[in-house]
This record gives sequence, structure tokens and C-alpha cells, in this order.
Amino acid sequence: MKNYSPWLYQLDQARSSHKLERVIAPHAAIVGAGIAGIATAFFALKYTDQTVVVLERHKLAHGATGHNAGQVVSYFERGFASLVEEFGLDMAAQGQQAVEDAWSLLDEMYTDAGLDIPFARFVGHTGLSSFSQVLVNLENNRARREAGLRLEDIIISRDALFLRELPLKYAGLYRLSAPQEILERLESINPDYIACVSYQKGCVNSALFCQEVARYLLGAYPGRFALYEQTAVHKIILHESVAVLDLGEHAIKARRVVLCTNGFEDFSIINENGLGVDGRFHASLQGRVAYMSGYLEVLNKPPMAVSYFPEPGASKDENYFYLTRRPYEYEHRPGHNLVLLGGPDELLPEQARYSHDREFPERHVAVFDAFLRRTYELDPNKKIEYLFTWHGLMGYTKNGVRMVGPEPQNPILLYNLGCNGVGILPSVMGGRVVARHIAGEQVAKSIFDVPTAR
Repeated sequence: MKNYSPWLYQLDQARSSHKLERVIAPHAAIVGAGIAGIATAFFALKYTDQTVVVLERHKLAHGATGHNAGQVVSYFERGFASLVEEFGLDMAAQGQQAVEDAWSLLDEMYTDAGLDIPFARFVGHTGLSSFSQVLVNLENNRARREAGLRLEDIIISRDALFLRELPLKYAGLYRLSAPQEILERLESINPDYIACVSYQKGCVNSALFCQEVARYLLGAYPGRFALYEQTAVHKIILHESVAVLDLGEHAIKARRVVLCTNGFEDFSIINENGLGVDGRFHASLQGRVAYMSGYLEVLNKPPMAVSYFPEPGASKDENYFYLTRRPYEYEHRPGHNLVLLGGPDELLPEQARYSHDREFPERHVAVFDAFLRRTYELDPNKKIEYLFTWHGLMGYTKNGVRMVGPEPQNPILLYNLGCNGVGILPSVMGGRVVARHIAGEQVAKSIFDVPTAR
């Protein structure tokens, strides 16, 4: 089975692209034309008067941005309580609020660009099946209450066997409910789910979003913005006041360079102004390959996004599944929902190369089939016809928190990277923060700051 993404399918296949074929000297050079790079360009152009170029080694939005599950969520793939433990209550709360505020930044991009592409927003859900999972989420909610953040809606089955073991400190952070309400929220028939966490979620084709925002930027900022595809960066040389990007036949001199990549490109970074950057940068991210599939069904249900934890445990290292449903037009035939499912992923071994052309493993189809049939009321005699099967490479930082801001060894270099599995809102948030750095603003310390020693 081939790597066939529903998001790339909806892109304009006739769109013209341009490769850099001359020497240029922009104020800011952004490496990577996914949602992080396009968002960074958008805010830098809007809030400064500087010239910006985006460089993409392949094609616009064809990386993780075009190979994701389409979910827009404001959580980290680690609990809020663990952020408090690492960064303290105030810093963790500011970081969490910054990601949640990115909803309005996404709206700003959508409105300014005059987009009319589908963007659904709704209350999404997470299904829990064990006491340990419930405790982790209650502790997150307790920390949110202490921090003054909006609480998540947690309901627990009144039939759960552990009710007498719930600590009193969690009083007021959940409510008891009939098991049927939980299953209705999850749209599931699996009685193993004994609790549900509900909060704002959304879904969007982030590749199509990037394509349309890039078109807007090209029209709105002539002379200040350029997008160059099929333009690989081989080397970045950092000086005291300028960065030189070696593109092979050509070079770019920029006052700032922003890395909005997944961290696994074949380029080197040479810092002529101090300590080494290259080795530490490339060791700061770990690659994971996520696998997803999608099928069409009748358009008779609203958009949704649900995560399912079918096995005990609440660590991000344990398997869970995520499902998105949204209207989807295929081959000019309206009237369908696209139901997509993700969950299995694999660690990319060190020094290994990821290829978008790699076949989709058949074994994951069996995993998806088994999950769908034990979760939903499907016809047992009807085969699930997967129209799309795809995989994508995600960059995970060591602590699961996005890296945003200047490189401590040389602030000419900035980062907006580390999708950590939930990258759309953090990418947009990071783009606004980086634009503030480019504008010369004083930016307060945050949990997203690039650590001096990684």
C-alpha cells in the first residue's frame, strides 16, 4: 500500500512553484514550508517591515504538515501537571495559555487571508479505560484549577469500581455519569471506557491551509515575500550579524535564519561566533513515524475528534488511537465524511533515513481493523475499504515541549520546531513568538525557550 495522504490529494496539483536561482539577501530566511514556516512568515510580514523568504527542500506542506491526522488541539503530549513539576506553576500556566491563545492566531491568519477552506471547531473527547489514566487527568485538572486555567470536563462512570478510592482533593473536578453518556460522547460500543475528558478541538487540512496562506502572502507582500521550493539548504554558517545559507549553486545572506523543520534534514550548522551548534541541534530531536488511514462514509454526522486510551497507563509512550471525522469531497463527489484513524508509530532509529516513498505496512491495517471493530458498531461482514493510507515523520523534543526562539549560542539562528505529535496550534504560536524576536521586541522567558544545554 502506498503513502497516500488525503490532505495532499486536495492541493492544487497545477500550482506553479519556483526554485531559487540567484543570490538574494533577505532580512529573514525561513527553512521549511510547513505550517510552522508559513505561520512564521505570516506574522513576520504582518508585524515587521522586513523581507522574508521561505525555503523548502521538497514541496510546500509535503512534510508532517501534509501527513498528519488533521486534528487541532491545545494540549501537550504530556500532562499539564508534569509541566508544572518541571517549570513551576506560573511558567507552565503561561505556556499552556499561549497554546490555547493560538486559536485566535489561527483565526487571524484565516481572516486576513480571506480563506474559505473547511475549518471545524467543536468539543472533542478522550476516552479513558483505567483508574491510572483517570488519576493523571484529574491531577492535570487540579493543576489547571490552581493555575486559573479553564478546566477540562471530566465525567466518570458511576459504575466504575474505583470510585471509593478517588482522593478528596479532586472533589469538584469531575462528575459521575451513566456509562451510556460516556459511550455516546465517544460514539463507542466498547464498555471498557469508564471515563471521558472533553475540551475544545478542531480539524483542518493544514496542507491546504498552508497553500492558501502562501498564496495570500505572495499577493499581499510583493517585493517582501518569496517562496522557493525544491531548494535544499546544505550548510548554515552563523556569523556575528549575518547568516550565510549555502544552497549549492547559490547562497543567501540573511540577518536572521529560522529553522521550521522536523530536525532531520541533511544540513550542517557552523557557528563562527562561539560554541558549536550543529551536534547539539541534531541531537535535540527524536524522530517518530506515525501511521494513519482513512475511509469514506455517508455524510450524516458532524465533525469530531476523539482520542482513545484502550489499554491501562497514561504515559505518552503507551499506545493510543486518535480518530477524526470531517466532510470531505473526493473526485468532485460531495456528500461524504472522511473518517481517519491514527495510533501506531515507530521510533526512527538514529542515523536512519525516513522516506515518504516507503510503502504503508500491511500489519498496521490489521491493527486499525481490530480497533475499529471493537470500538464502533460496524457491519462485521463488511470489509473496511481504506481509501487513504499514509505515514509521516514527526520530530519530538526531549521534553515534549516545542522549541521556540533564539539559539543561545548565536541569536542570529532561531527555532520554531518540535511538533511532538500535536503540532498545528504550537506551530502557529511559535510563528508569532519568532516574529516578535525578528521585530526586536523583548520576549518574556517561557517554557518554549531553547535550553542552553540540550
